[in-house]
Amino acid sequence: MAKTLRKPQPRVINPLYPLDLVYRRAGIEPPKVKVVQPSDIPLPYQSLLVHDTDMTLTLERHFGGQVTLRPLSTFTSGSSYFRRVLLVQEYAGQPVEMGAIRIKLDAFSNTLRRKILRNEIPLGRILRDGRFNYSSRVKAYLEVIPNSEMMGVFWMREPRVLYGRRTEVIRNGSKIGDIVEVLPLVIR
Repeated sequence: MAKTLRKPQPRVINPLYPLDLVYRRAGIEPPKVKVVQPSDIPLPYQSLLVHDTDMTLTLERHFGGQVTLRPLSTFTSGSSYFRRVLLVQEYAGQPVEMGAIRIKLDAFSNTLRRKILRNEIPLGRILRDGRFNYSSRVKAYLEVIPNSEMMGVFWMREPRVLYGRRTEVIRNGSKIGDIVEVLPLVIR
């Protein structure tokens, strides 16, 4: 009897991880999401999401000033630290991104670890200022229909399509983190 060889299934990523985990842990249904191609993302979202540079710097350049961090929820599980944050314009307080990260704390020096755990500075700025050698790999671009909680933090009256991305943080060939970033309605 001949055996039928099964083709290995491609690894399916969870496009909202770790944002979905953080929401579910809080008892909130995650937003609806669809994976899209970079060419499907309209401007100005495309220029804000489709690149290999750090999102904090990209947002600061686009909005013309520093962004600050507002922690929404944090927790530790094993050696990983999870946080959901809102990045806002420093000068106006307007939201420019909601993000969720899962990061392996043991990948960082004590100094950087303390800065991350303080939840005062965006991760991109901590890593850039700390000269932390890493790379980000975009795993998926996202079309997001926000849930009511996301609409609230983004000052939205009704659900409208938003865009984001899921990336992995790599250091010395090993994955040390996962990030989901969702942008609010962006006009300019």
